[in-house]
Amino acid sequence: FSSSSGSISEQELLELSEQLYGLDHNRARPSDIALNPQHLAGPDETGDKQDRSPQPLYKYVNEELFSKPTYASFIKLLDNYQRATGREEEVTAEELREQERFLGEVMKTELMKKLFVFLQGKDRYSSEQEFLQDLSQMWFGLYSRGDGERDSSGFEHVFSGEVKKGKVSGFHNWIRFYLLEKQGVLNYFSHNFDGP
Repeated sequence: FSSSSGSISEQELLELSEQLYGLDHNRARPSDIALNPQHLAGPDETGDKQDRSPQPLYKYVNEELFSKPTYASFIKLLDNYQRATGREEEVTAEELREQERFLGEVMKTELMKKLFVFLQGKDRYSSEQEFLQDLSQMWFGLYSRGDGERDSSGFEHVFSGEVKKGKVSGFHNWIRFYLLEKQGVLNYFSHNFDGP
């Protein structure tokens, strides 16, 4: 991948990202989610572990979204990981099938088809299978967070989240947040950024 001859300019990346965003027909629409942000924490309140938002962050989520194949296969992956770092991940045969199912559903989308065509046109991949192998390794390949144990993956860190020395790391996913809040596992305290 990195040794390919076709360079990609910042302008091409910008244009591609806009095209990919436009092709994301699975994304939630504004009418699918209603938030209740409540308290905007100031700099002196950030990190003090005080719950300044007594109600859940999510007022409403259209759960019909979760029946779409990409969402359903994504959600199946979320319970495959140990939250605490430093403990070796054990990947079962069923979890491998869930990963393959998710990748298969993702590759059916116009967005991923466009991404593959772009990368193939830049001589990054000669086949979709080669692209899928890299994608699988990038998202699900296990690596160590420092103690020698293969305890993490890109997917786990970004979408499911991890806990290291009592602090949450990663966890950049609204679906996971919503599901944990709905289950009563997660308590929303406040936010410290009002958006762009």
